[in-house]
Amino acid sequence: MKILFLFPYPLEQAPSQRFRFEQYFAALLKAGHSIDSQSFWGEYYWKVLYKKGNALQKVWGLVNGFGRRFKVLSRLPSADFVFIHRELTPLGPPIFEWLIIKVFRKKVILDFDDAIWLPNTSESNKIAAWLKWHSKTESVCRWAWKVSAGNSYLTNYAKQFNDNVVINPTTIDTEHHHRINKKTKHTNDPILIGWTGSHSTLPYLDMLWPVLEQLSKDENFSFRVISNQPPLVNYSWLEFIAWNKETEIDDLAAIDIGVMPLTDDKWSKGKCGFKALQYMALEISTVASPVGVNTDIIKDGINGLMATNTEEWVFALKKLIKSTALRTQLSEEGRRTVENTYSVKANTRNFLELFGK
Repeated sequence: MKILFLFPYPLEQAPSQRFRFEQYFAALLKAGHSIDSQSFWGEYYWKVLYKKGNALQKVWGLVNGFGRRFKVLSRLPSADFVFIHRELTPLGPPIFEWLIIKVFRKKVILDFDDAIWLPNTSESNKIAAWLKWHSKTESVCRWAWKVSAGNSYLTNYAKQFNDNVVINPTTIDTEHHHRINKKTKHTNDPILIGWTGSHSTLPYLDMLWPVLEQLSKDENFSFRVISNQPPLVNYSWLEFIAWNKETEIDDLAAIDIGVMPLTDDKWSKGKCGFKALQYMALEISTVASPVGVNTDIIKDGINGLMATNTEEWVFALKKLIKSTALRTQLSEEGRRTVENTYSVKANTRNFLELFGK
């Protein structure tokens, strides 16, 4: 079968795309399928999209993107399935989705890993928020042949409009990408706590700064942020590393304790626990907020720790800083959790069956 993948950003750039469907391309090809693909944003415009300013380039990027979507319509007749990740256009109603499903009569699989029906526009592009047309998620869920969603919260939303809904978790390639690289730690080296994410999730760290400030009074540690933008704070124990595809695993693997703070709201409940899964896959002991799918992934005290408020965060981090044995226990069990349930190997059949009957 020929599968046409349509998605927002250039290939190999956006985490949600890389870990939801791009890493299954090899399995699809091995199964005898052929793949075609197109992003909305071209390479040049993607580079300026989340930078402040650059209004003219962003407008031209939008024009270019809509032009790309018109061009891809000519490739539809030969496609057996169309896999849409999130949305076909960042602004406006679902015109292209309607054309593909209602006019071209294609089997569309709508895939999403966030509560994309809720308003959540980045600060750098807030002027365009009112044009986002978030209600189109409901419409495309109704029209789609099948919906692929990252967790039960998202699937429960989709099931209001479509009976053919599948949980397709965000997964980790434990065989080729997130491979364990045992690190040598000297006795006097400070514990390295770390967080990774994009500019859009940096605000979640705001709840952690008071925790780390309090922790720094008693403990010796460093805190590493790996992102495409630095946080707007300055502490002696803070280090920033710009995200780089070539070094991301090594930058992460050096971390002793990974953190995933979340606010308890509707948007956060749509998150698919990807940060926690990355840490756990690399045998990094993990502390996370008990929000959404995190409570499915992490069993408190077995493969990670949960923390709700400042007191609990400080307590959890202190426990891990002081106990190498606890870090080892949680990290090894965390790796097993990912391998058994949240790895590409464990989920390949589930993903391939998206394109079955």
